[in-house]
Amino acid sequence: MKENILGYVVDSFTVEGCADNVFAALSGFDRPNVCAWLACLNPHSYAMALDDKTFSQALNDANWLVPDGAGVVLASRIFGGGIKERVTGSDVFHGLHQRMNKAAGMSVFFLGATEETLRLIRDRMARDYSNVRVAGTYSPPFKPTYSDEEMNEMISAVNAAAPDVLWVGMTAPKQEKWIFENRARLNVKFAGAIGAVFDFYTGRVKRAHPMFQRLGLEWLPRLVQQPTRLWRRMFVSAPIFMLHVILTKAGLR
Repeated sequence: MKENILGYVVDSFTVEGCADNVFAALSGFDRPNVCAWLACLNPHSYAMALDDKTFSQALNDANWLVPDGAGVVLASRIFGGGIKERVTGSDVFHGLHQRMNKAAGMSVFFLGATEETLRLIRDRMARDYSNVRVAGTYSPPFKPTYSDEEMNEMISAVNAAAPDVLWVGMTAPKQEKWIFENRARLNVKFAGAIGAVFDFYTGRVKRAHPMFQRLGLEWLPRLVQQPTRLWRRMFVSAPIFMLHVILTKAGLR
């Protein structure tokens, strides 16, 4: 259940269908030679990938590329596709944990964010998903790129814990490129690039009211909360994405 959106093969699952599919694959894995992974496509990631070849390759490499953006859902409708709803990183995070918690005996690792955020995640995971073991956490240096030594330290920490699931929250495109470039070295079954979910889960950043989410306007309250960080997404990336959708539909691109 996939369709092409401006050159990217996007999954057309519902929220529940996506979580079911990832969990079924996760449950069926032994220890693969290369971990399977998930990334999110939205108008901003599409626009960034236009000027970042490695990021574009990473998005194309993901085993699951989910429609994390109202613009992607709208593009699917314009192209006559079958994507009915957004599937966000938060949806995958909670949906997969619910299934892992019911199955019991599975583990996760959190890579990214600050030590304080990771502590809050560990505390909340113990309350929300008591049957899911947090195998480890790692707070990498806050910098655009990592040295080989820093990269090796991160990979060693993950592999020593040998979790079933690795959540990477470094913001796009760094997190997607990190998984893409290192997944052959990771001793995990599944990795998910989920960006702001770490902050959503701890409450450091509030998700929009469900009404805004249903209307495809989740970006609006977030823009009010973080205007400096998010203005480019709405006023540069979103118009570029929709322009390309229109030109492609008209056969001009």
